[in-house]
Amino acid sequence: MDNHSNENKPLQRGLKNRHIQMIALGGGIGSGLFYGSAPAIKLAGPALTLGYLLGGLIAFAIVRALGELAVEEPVSGSFSYYANKYISSFAGYLTGWTYWFLWIVIGMVEITVVGVYVNFWFPDIPQWLSALGVLALITGVNLTTVKSYGEFEFWFSLIKVVTVVGMIVIGVFMIIFGLGVGQPLGFDNFIVNGGFMPNGIQGLLMALVLVMFSLGGVELIGVTAGEADNPDKTIPKAINNVIWRILIFYVLAIAIMLLLCPWNEIGTQGSPFVIVFDKMGIPAAAGIINFVVLTAALSAFNSCLFSTGRMLYNLASQNHAPKIFGRLSKSSTPSIGILFSAFFLLIAVVLNYFMPEKVFMYISSIATVGMITIWTIILVAQYKFRRSKTQAEVDKLKFKLPFWPYSIYFTLGFMAMVCLLMAFMEETRIALYVAPVWFAVLYAGYKLRRINKKCIPVIGESTQGNS
Repeated sequence: MDNHSNENKPLQRGLKNRHIQMIALGGGIGSGLFYGSAPAIKLAGPALTLGYLLGGLIAFAIVRALGELAVEEPVSGSFSYYANKYISSFAGYLTGWTYWFLWIVIGMVEITVVGVYVNFWFPDIPQWLSALGVLALITGVNLTTVKSYGEFEFWFSLIKVVTVVGMIVIGVFMIIFGLGVGQPLGFDNFIVNGGFMPNGIQGLLMALVLVMFSLGGVELIGVTAGEADNPDKTIPKAINNVIWRILIFYVLAIAIMLLLCPWNEIGTQGSPFVIVFDKMGIPAAAGIINFVVLTAALSAFNSCLFSTGRMLYNLASQNHAPKIFGRLSKSSTPSIGILFSAFFLLIAVVLNYFMPEKVFMYISSIATVGMITIWTIILVAQYKFRRSKTQAEVDKLKFKLPFWPYSIYFTLGFMAMVCLLMAFMEETRIALYVAPVWFAVLYAGYKLRRINKKCIPVIGESTQGNS
């Protein structure tokens, strides 16, 4: 590998339309839905469908804001670039490193789920060993070519999509026609056991924290822009499909699940999908869902290494990270950044060795704060981008955010409310302690880099003068 010759070499546009569309379709369908929906249902009951509907609208506003920027300037690690250009140098630094940290945390969640579900079939294999094996496998995939990532993500996303669609279709026939159960199930499970909102508005509000974690990953479309073939067409199409993805794979899937099974029984036997497939009379339901959740976790982990490597590459191009992260391998992948991220993900292997039962909830809450930080910066960057344009320039934009600027104001207010709600839950409160520490570390690192940049030219000029 000739790293020096590949420094500043552009990333290849190796992601085709089908890759982008399936990444957009399956990107947010991960452990948050298959595994993390159980605690959200426990909090909100059937009203969780409203939570996903509201959260989905917020997520759609975010990706539309990002889409406006990505279509005009399709670059890898997009929102770090936009924050740097339209807000400030520190905002770009903060965004890039926070997004890297966010996906490292999400990677820890997914690698934990992998270990849990491998143990379903092979209980004698230590959970940490499964996590280590998956880390090695996915790192290898990402070190080859971006097309390898795209193919891997395409097929694993397809498995998730087919599973959820299958559950929805069979579930509708069971509810309306009584398929497999003799009589229609109807809508009784929405009104029994405490009613539609059994824990009141408070339960629904608290569930929004987990809802937003589940929807994390929608912004990944922006990261793919720098390697998308024909981004003017593929990015808008992928982003516009986000709202349908959320309505079908979250709102409708959760509604069907809660109509098939009383809300207070879900989560008592692992993944909620296990109970639902068992209710359908499908043989080996637990094994099927175990396989699907495993592929979902592998898919999300694949996205983790892809996005962290690209974000480090983008940070290096902005002089916010060591130049070594801007070097590409002969296959045009940011291999140094990928390996650097993989090294930190070894922490998850250690956590799975010492405290496997406590990892998911703590880490997911930290990830939620990271997501909200990134989404907030995307919205502010889009706001400043739009304000920098004349009306004539705005009219020429190819993919505009609807209802601007009111959609920006509403979305920012909603995310502020979610952060406030986290303070009232013991499991999520830890994230509000971690976030200020992380921001302080970043600010110190940013200032230190600025000081070093100022000192180096002065030393160079002094040396040149003496010579």
